[in-house]
Amino acid sequence: MLIRAGYEISIECSYETPLMALVSVHPSRAADLRTPAIISSNGPAPLVASLDDFGNVRTRTVAPVGILTLATDFVVEDSGLPDPVARSAGEVPVAQLPDEALSFLMGSRYCETDRLSQLAWSLFGSTPRGWARVQAIVDYVHQRLTFGYQFARMTRTAWEAHEERVGVCRDFAHLAVALCRCMNIPARYATGYLGDIGVPPVPAPMDFSAWFEVYLGGSWFTFDARHNTPRVGRILVARGRDAADCAITTTFGQSTLVKFDIITEEVTAAGRSISHAA
Repeated sequence: MLIRAGYEISIECSYETPLMALVSVHPSRAADLRTPAIISSNGPAPLVASLDDFGNVRTRTVAPVGILTLATDFVVEDSGLPDPVARSAGEVPVAQLPDEALSFLMGSRYCETDRLSQLAWSLFGSTPRGWARVQAIVDYVHQRLTFGYQFARMTRTAWEAHEERVGVCRDFAHLAVALCRCMNIPARYATGYLGDIGVPPVPAPMDFSAWFEVYLGGSWFTFDARHNTPRVGRILVARGRDAADCAITTTFGQSTLVKFDIITEEVTAAGRSISHAA
């Protein structure tokens, strides 16, 4: 399966402002690119790419006075298969976890394990360990929260989402991540493209999506508390402890987002695109 994806993001600044962006396809998917995923900029400053502490491609530049527009448009090959399911995957004891997984047991900016630990153990302490326990957490979050773009709030934490019972995909991911960590299951936040491939399209503007990954049986597996079903066509952009590590853009000064257009389209055998909301 071929998927066309890309974005056009515009930010307005009243003075020159350093900027970082996590808007490149993750290195783990680089081999799947069928056209270059080159970022274009209308600004005079160069775009400088490097890997951040989590292995994501970080792009740095300086936004000029006025409007800076970053854009890309590419085609990536995908297996066309839904997220893998491994119901027999078991939990790895903390003492046997690899070093790379340990940081994903800890609380973080949006995932307050200290506030949620007692709740988590009361809800999931008696559930079967491993995949079944993670699925029970996903089921709980999926049922607990009501999704709606009108509920978006950048400062909402996992605890607040649980109490308010509303949120967008990042809130679903944050709450599930926090609950998994409370149960000593490493969990990391993930974000990227996810079109409505293989499911009814959603009449809403396209957006980046958030999901999460857990460490079970020696491997990382994808879960999605918002949709609560394996999906086709995820294109990973970034991973981290939570959304603070995966911000699309970070400006070191005042700025205003003035345009945010995302596209995710399945490409047919004839080369035509089938539009899907992300």
